[in-house]
Amino acid sequence: MHDWITAPRGWQCAEDRIVFDTPTPARQALDGTVVTPLVHLGALDVFGPDAEKFLQGQTSAQVGLADGDLAPLTVFCTPKGRMLANAQLLRVTEGHYRLLMQRGLVQPLAEHLGKFAAFYKAQIEVRDDLALIGLIGREAPALAEVRLDLHPPAVWHQAGDADVQLLAHPGPRPRLLICLAPERASSLWIRFAEQIPVVGNGVWCLHDIQAGLAWLTPVHRDALLPQMINWEALGGISFKKGCYTGQEVVARAHFRGQVKRRLMRAQLEGRELPPLGSPVETVDGKAVGEVLAAELDAYDQAEILAVLTTKEDLGPLRVAGQAFKQLKLPYPIERLDPESLAARD
Repeated sequence: MHDWITAPRGWQCAEDRIVFDTPTPARQALDGTVVTPLVHLGALDVFGPDAEKFLQGQTSAQVGLADGDLAPLTVFCTPKGRMLANAQLLRVTEGHYRLLMQRGLVQPLAEHLGKFAAFYKAQIEVRDDLALIGLIGREAPALAEVRLDLHPPAVWHQAGDADVQLLAHPGPRPRLLICLAPERASSLWIRFAEQIPVVGNGVWCLHDIQAGLAWLTPVHRDALLPQMINWEALGGISFKKGCYTGQEVVARAHFRGQVKRRLMRAQLEGRELPPLGSPVETVDGKAVGEVLAAELDAYDQAEILAVLTTKEDLGPLRVAGQAFKQLKLPYPIERLDPESLAARD
């Protein structure tokens, strides 16, 4: 599955985590430009004459906005509005869409959607034959342009064709995601590794945390409303489209202001990474939230994303015995319509 990955030093890969023998990887990304294999992400393709119509009834995105330029965020929910997966939606070709998401949710989502696809001229395919490469740093756009002959797109947009897609993600440094076949990825990876440091995918996940961007994992599947991870503030929900599964609950929570928990970013006073789902606790041990993501930053301190209650003054908090210091999110908690992102093109 990862045969295209090579490195001048040793490396280890287990499930959705890859680590290279590159010293201070998070610092390398802070000071320069790095490349990483995004082994924690996976792809699901939906294609056929009814692909757009099928997806339109299942997902929060206005599917027509995914036009080969804009590649909007989206989410799939249960009828009760709980998230089954959140993803980035891109159009590969006419009638062919690709969803990028946390790898552990690809197969469950495929099985869920398969229950409805039989009523449409649409097919679903788990794409475990694709390679995903991440570039992070100031020189990332220039490197991508030289190696791929593609002008890097704006954040949440795409460039490329049916064989290679280039996507821009937000973060404290420029970030580009490349999706392509492993055969081509192998030679591209070698060229990148000759120019810039190779780092583990934890660095990419750290930049997700610093961007306030939470990707659902199996730990929190069917547990959270989209607004609990600030998905409407990132343009991941269209409130202007018609019905989709879970739409009524999601819309009611928005228009009635009934979101009781919100995603927050924090730094822990320590370097112990809490497991996903770890409780965020008050000084008297009351659980008021839980951890969705955790990574070590460039200074060897744990940074996390956590969903916390919004209903009370919580006072000092702790996670796994470490003091919790709330950090500012890089975006306002207010509705961002994906239609407005398309209008900026």
